[in-house]
Amino acid sequence: MNKVVWGLVLLLIVLHQDVWFWTDERLVFGFLPIGLAWHMGISIGASITWFLATKYCWPADDDTQATAGGAA
Repeated sequence: MNKVVWGLVLLLIVLHQDVWFWTDERLVFGFLPIGLAWHMGISIGASITWFLATKYCWPADDDTQATAGGAA
């Protein structure tokens, strides 16, 4: 899963460079500029990627050792 998350991060980096929407004046839903809609999608994708990274790739720590040994 670690490689999947890294792949998603790299994909988001590439997709974030949206030079193709700089001069596009189309509207999504009749009011939202397409560049802004694109960045909304990138933000949602980034939050999903971060969720996957914390859920599956974050190191598992034993909190009982940290609190028992470090308490003063």
